Amino acid sequence: MGDVKQGYREAENKAKETWRKADGEEDLADKAGNLGDDIRQGLGNAGDEARDMGDDAKREVDRDRTNSDRL
Repeated sequence: MGDVKQGYREAENKAKETWRKADGEEDLADKAGNLGDDIRQGLGNAGDEARDMGDDAKREVDRDRTNSDRL
């Protein structure tokens, strides 16, 4: 799921960047908007990765508990 979200965020950022450049000029506000979008994308991707790592760790702990209960 994280890959889907990352792809969506990247496409959304590219669309916004293209829209900001549509008038032929890229002023300071456009650059600030692009930077903000890039930061939000990075934080969102990092959050997804952290959540995935936590989910993986939980599944591993649960699997280890299940296996130790069988012994």
